[in-house]
Amino acid sequence: MRPKKLWFASALAAPLALSAPTFAGEQAAAVLKDAAGKEVGQVMLLAVPSGVLIDVNLSAVPPGDHGFHIHEVGQCEPPDFESAGGHFNPEEDRHGLMTEAGPHAGDLPNIHVPENGKLRIEMLHQWVSLQGLLDDDGAAIVIHEGPDDYITDPTGNAGARIACGVIIK
Repeated sequence: MRPKKLWFASALAAPLALSAPTFAGEQAAAVLKDAAGKEVGQVMLLAVPSGVLIDVNLSAVPPGDHGFHIHEVGQCEPPDFESAGGHFNPEEDRHGLMTEAGPHAGDLPNIHVPENGKLRIEMLHQWVSLQGLLDDDGAAIVIHEGPDDYITDPTGNAGARIACGVIIK
């Protein structure tokens, strides 16, 4: 790159770098494993002023539509992951993104995994805080066998739990 072009690019980049947000939020993560103990993805959680930014990076999840939830207990005992308890629901709301009396704080949109089993998405969750998820009994991220119908209480009729990861700081 010629010096004149390099200087121009630097002059444009400097104000952008100086104006970048300085908020450094608390972070947590979950390693998702299937019933056989194989790692199938990772979830990073970042506290931001308006909630928690959830960065999902899946590497080997069966293709298709899957319920994706935060569960109330930080345990993931295979093979059924029932140890993660029900959906994270500190306000005792009804389940479902399409329910007037809902949703649970643990209700998240379905994920749509392509044929290669890999998916990278980010979502902002405004109903939780990392402090709440990292309480005494913790919390877990769970992927279900089928899609959440966004209505049926308490689980969304999403089927078996096929992957689970404990949220840790």
